[in-house]
Order: sequence, then C-alpha cells, then structure tokens
Amino acid sequence: MFPLRPSQETVSQFGIEQLPVTQVDVQGIHSAQIVYGEGQPVVLLHGWGAHSGLIWPLVERFAPLGYRCYVPDMPGFGQTAAPPQAWSVFDYAAWVLAYLDTNGLERVHLFGHSFGGRLGLILGAEHPERLIKMALADSAGLRPKASTSGSLRLKTYKAALGVLRSAGLKTQAERLRDWYSNRYGSADYKAVTGVMRETFIKVVNEDLLPYATRVKVSTLLFWGDQDADTPLEQGKLLEQTIPDAGLVVWEGAGHYSYLERAADTARVIDHFFSQ
Repeated sequence: MFPLRPSQETVSQFGIEQLPVTQVDVQGIHSAQIVYGEGQPVVLLHGWGAHSGLIWPLVERFAPLGYRCYVPDMPGFGQTAAPPQAWSVFDYAAWVLAYLDTNGLERVHLFGHSFGGRLGLILGAEHPERLIKMALADSAGLRPKASTSGSLRLKTYKAALGVLRSAGLKTQAERLRDWYSNRYGSADYKAVTGVMRETFIKVVNEDLLPYATRVKVSTLLFWGDQDADTPLEQGKLLEQTIPDAGLVVWEGAGHYSYLERAADTARVIDHFFSQ
C-alpha cells in the first residue's frame, strides 16, 4: 500500500524519471506539464506531494485509447514553483481553470487523484460547464472522523495557544506550536515548510462534502479497499452524496489504487468517458 505522500521507491518502481515535460505560464507561475496523445481532451490532476510523473503510468495506457492528456505539476509540486502566498483549495481550483484557459481548453474530461479529487469536487460543483465527465481516484476532501481523545487534545492545545497569544507571549506560543506539530503533525505536514505548510493547513481543514452534493457532472469513483489514508468508507459516502456517481473498488489496492491497477483503470475510464 502506498502512503499519502509518495516515496522515492514509488517513483522508481514506475520508471518515471524521464518524461516529456514542457513549460507553460499559468497565472504568472512558471508551470511544468505533460501533454501527450491525440483525441478528446483530458486533464489529469495529481495528489498532494506528488507530481505529473505519478500520473504518467496511467497516461501511457490511457492516451492510446483516443485521448489528449494534459498533466500539470500544480504549484508547489514537481517542477512548478510554489504559489506566491499560502493557497486554499479554492485557489488551486482557480489555477486549474486558468490552466484550461492557457491551453485553450473549453471543456474537458477530468481525472483527479487524492488532492486532485478535492479540486474535482469544487470544479464539478462550481464550474460544471468546463467538464464533460469526471473520474476521481481515492479522493480527498472529506473530513475524517476524529477520535474522542484526539478531539480533546486538539481543543486543549488551541486553548493553551490562545492564552499564550492573548498574553503577548509570542515566543512561548511558537514553541508550543512547534512542539505540537512535531509530536502530532502528519507526515505530509512535516514534509513541507513555509508557504506550502501554511497551504497544507488551509487545504486539509476544508470539508468539501457540501460541494459533493452539488456536483453536476457524471462521476466515476475508484478506490482501493486497503486505502488507509482516505478509507473506502469515504468513497462510499461520496458515491451516496454525488448526485450521479458510481464506485469501482480495487481489491487489495491502497491509496494509489489507480497505479496498482493502471491498465484496468484506463480501460474502465475509457468505457465511462466514451458513453
């Protein structure tokens, strides 16, 4: 099973060191992209901490079926510069729309994995006129259930932090924040610094279930039944919530289920998009 943030071992396993990467300016950000194949336009969005290379194994199998695949490195990932300040998931969704405009794409099919799925939920609800159909793999965007002890710990931490800040004890407040982050922060949080760490906080704290209820395009969900980062129960909830959605479960697969079952995923998406 793959972790939420891909390891170098994952990168090496799928042989994605040499790729047909080009550059394009989007919203003033020098951005890397892969454009490959001929046919119907499809934009494929990677997950948090990943890059276009981890979409490439799917593109290799999918493009020959009659698709022109556009795979950007989103700001702060791969070979694309970080955003100028901390971004929310809505800022990233706006960047995707600008990416479509930059490439002259009026309407596209969309594939999104994990963090890319968050953007799909927003775009499917707010800008369905830009999408034809959508496929999401192990999508993030739903707030996980918090344990009682975890909720109490977080409440206590926030209260203590508030007291220190209101008392003007800035240094002590920063020390408490650093200690709490190092002790209880996720691997994804610890893996980034500066503007991307602040971006991560904004992104993960946004519950997109209300957007799922308003998705107006046909959506196919792919999920690994062994996904420990966005568990299958979240996929089932999205299937129930998105008005026109179906769910494909890959047995034995984890959070990167579309990679573990790349050929099967490409075949099923092609069938879905072509109907």
